[in-house]
Amino acid sequence: MVTMMLVISIVLGIVPLFGIAWTVTTGTIQTQDGLFMSLILLTLSGIFFLNAFWEMRDKGMLAFMHKKKEVAPAAAKTPTPAAVKTTAPAAAPKAAPTAAAESKES
Repeated sequence: MVTMMLVISIVLGIVPLFGIAWTVTTGTIQTQDGLFMSLILLTLSGIFFLNAFWEMRDKGMLAFMHKKKEVAPAAAKTPTPAAVKTTAPAAAPKAAPTAAAESKES
């Protein structure tokens, strides 16, 4: 649903553009007054369109602009320190046979 603030911002962003078109068609754009009038109208239009952009972003209308993060393959992931600590310790190596044990075997 479109909010009233969004509609007002878009309408008030378009109206100054008609003023610029009028300035260009009448030929007063070539004067200093016409140039500064056009700059002021462009600033007003930009501010209202920025407000409309923020309103649409807050409403989720611009979700297509967000890039999705790519998931790395599971094999390429490095283990986290927490995962390393929770792994079971490796089996202890067998002790080397002592001289007494070797004599019993023979």
